[in-house]
Amino acid sequence: MPFTAADGAGEADEAFGPPPAAVALIDGDGVLVGWSRQAEELLGWSAEQVLGRPVVELLAAPRARPGGSAEPRIGRARGSVVAVRHGSGGTVRIAVTSHALTPVSGEGSLTVLMAAELEGLRWWETRQAMLRGLVSQSPVTLTIYDPDTRLLWANAASIRELGGDFASLVGRSMGELFPGEVLTAQHQAPPELLVRQILETGEPVIDLEFRGHGPADPRREHVWSSSYFRLVDGQGEAVGVCEQSIDVTEHYRAQQRLALLAEAGARIGSRLDPSETAAELATIAVPQYADAVVVDVAAEVLEGEELKEVTAGDLVRVADSGRTPSRVRERVEYAAGSPQARSLLTRRTATDDGPAPARLCVPLRVRETPLGLVTFARHGDSEPFDEGDRAVGEELASRTAVCIDNARRYRRERTAALMLQRSLLPRSLPEQSAVEAASRYLPADSHLGAGGDWFDVIPLSGARVGLVVGDAVGHGLGAAAAMGRLRAMVRTLAELDLTPDELLARLNDQVGKEASEQDGDVPDGSAVTGATCLYGIYDPASRSSTWAAAGHLPPAVVRPHEDAVTFLRLPPGPPLGVGRLPYESAEVELAEGSLVVLFTDGLVKARAEGVDAGLERLAAVLGEHRESSSDRLCTQIVSEFAAERVQDDATLLVVRTRALGTHQVAAWELSPDPALVARARSMATEQLALWGLDDLAFTTELVVSELVTNAIRYASGPIGLRLIRDRSLICEVSDSQHTSPHARYAGSDEEGGRGLFMVAQLTEHWGTRYMPAGKTIWAEQALPAA
Repeated sequence: MPFTAADGAGEADEAFGPPPAAVALIDGDGVLVGWSRQAEELLGWSAEQVLGRPVVELLAAPRARPGGSAEPRIGRARGSVVAVRHGSGGTVRIAVTSHALTPVSGEGSLTVLMAAELEGLRWWETRQAMLRGLVSQSPVTLTIYDPDTRLLWANAASIRELGGDFASLVGRSMGELFPGEVLTAQHQAPPELLVRQILETGEPVIDLEFRGHGPADPRREHVWSSSYFRLVDGQGEAVGVCEQSIDVTEHYRAQQRLALLAEAGARIGSRLDPSETAAELATIAVPQYADAVVVDVAAEVLEGEELKEVTAGDLVRVADSGRTPSRVRERVEYAAGSPQARSLLTRRTATDDGPAPARLCVPLRVRETPLGLVTFARHGDSEPFDEGDRAVGEELASRTAVCIDNARRYRRERTAALMLQRSLLPRSLPEQSAVEAASRYLPADSHLGAGGDWFDVIPLSGARVGLVVGDAVGHGLGAAAAMGRLRAMVRTLAELDLTPDELLARLNDQVGKEASEQDGDVPDGSAVTGATCLYGIYDPASRSSTWAAAGHLPPAVVRPHEDAVTFLRLPPGPPLGVGRLPYESAEVELAEGSLVVLFTDGLVKARAEGVDAGLERLAAVLGEHRESSSDRLCTQIVSEFAAERVQDDATLLVVRTRALGTHQVAAWELSPDPALVARARSMATEQLALWGLDDLAFTTELVVSELVTNAIRYASGPIGLRLIRDRSLICEVSDSQHTSPHARYAGSDEEGGRGLFMVAQLTEHWGTRYMPAGKTIWAEQALPAA
């Protein structure tokens, strides 16, 4: 600490000055003949009390005369430690040195005794040793600068740091001696300014980290930890600043390496993509660790394929800190004997030949399986790689290799899941007359993998169409397999001509059975454990639709000649597999040309503001592009949402309704009178003649006769007959009964029972669908080729 004239100068003199020496003079008989003031202060005896007395009387234990016999010459001194009685009654241990004197006359002899208090003398000698050590032996550099920050003095360690020629360095400024930069965040001012602040305020600066090139080792960058304090003279005037420094280069580099590895652990592998992972490594390593980084991987890594032996000619560049991203993905080949080729061959780190390697080539490998190679390079004045750098480079490469391999495995599974999912989705939408339809599937752009979203367009009897979208819980191969099972179930149930609420109820029962069968077994991920679904049926003849939802978002509807975009208000229903609550249907009239958009929640929940905001954006797109075709509208919606949809996959089904005109549908209501069967046949053949389908008259008469006869025989109430001329000729007979007819083989002796068998043989398809008021039996015939 600095000393001032008021409070410390005397203390400093006492601390570093020698202890006061007491002097006594004895004659040849050992009698005290001289006694100094310091002797009086040290031993507590006045001169009057001791002069003329034998010196041995002052000894605590009588002994031989100090100094022995008289010495003939000056300069032959002997020293000893003795215990002396103090004037106060105690004992004092003192160090005594005796010098023999020969008088000029040559007669007699005198001895000079010089004494000092033993502990004080030892303490002084210790401090002197300490000072000598700081000056000549300490590894800590001590340097004194004058108020103009010019070199005044330096200890041996500082002189070595300065280059060993102290005389040529005296008077040079701090900036000249150590050009560099301050690293400590609290003190970003240049050292010269800090020195002036210390001279003014007297406040020391502790542990200031400074980086630069010292005169003793100008090629290598060093880091010093320095402390500064003010020096003042006896009057309290500042005479300079003392700098105490120690080279902490290795410690600083170790800290930087640990910080680099910690950052790498947090940032590398944030995305499951080999190229992005390699780019993350390059971003972290440059410029903290290297001046340039190049990452090359085997082509199989990018495709997610199984790995084989990697050679210097099988690599694809995925990251290059010195190039633009557009030039990445080119094939590279390294010459035999290059450090890259040697690293791949030996699967070990390789460097340039020579004592100062500028390139460090580290293989990317996982469990000894090679993935590729990382090349770290340093240019210009950068220091060559040392063993510590080698360890860091290998750790960086190891972490990167694990992340790249994870990305490879993920890509392989994701590709398989997408292939499975796309194979289970409709390859193309079926031809039908009810709607103009277009669809899109958007896989998730995240580590979750392919999801379980699906859609379908299912042709139904009576020229109707079933529209469905759904979302199975989960991601990956299991979710894709579960989606395929759900889609198959929905198609099977739809072909039974079930109403939407009945279809969802049966689908829910089946999902619940699968979940219960899975209990107790090791899950393989393919069982359906939960899903949402929206199912609707549109009838182009009546322009009506029926909808039911199982935990799914409702469809958006844009009706012709209306500006509003509405989302249908459907009765709520639980997701599939989570309960046994009933499902309800809702009837919705849809005019010809109505736009209906079905979608999964992955489309609209991408932004942080939530699903409601996504629905508003969807409504805005539909309102703006309402006149576009279904396919073009799909493209517009995808372009609006795809860039933000990163966490979940999504499906989109856009349909525009069509209608069957009155010239395509003929309907009659008949009373349950057997006599009207002939009338029904006649009306049907007349309608076929109007449509130019006389070739189908015979088969149609037989179908009408059989179906109307069965209705009259087994039902009650009015009977409906309807002919539809669409892509096929459809004949429908409706009654109020819910019994299901069956085609069977009649015995040779039976008079009846052959009607439905004949209908099944003469038509392409036939079936039954049920309604709340009864049932409808239908049969389809292919139209003539013309």
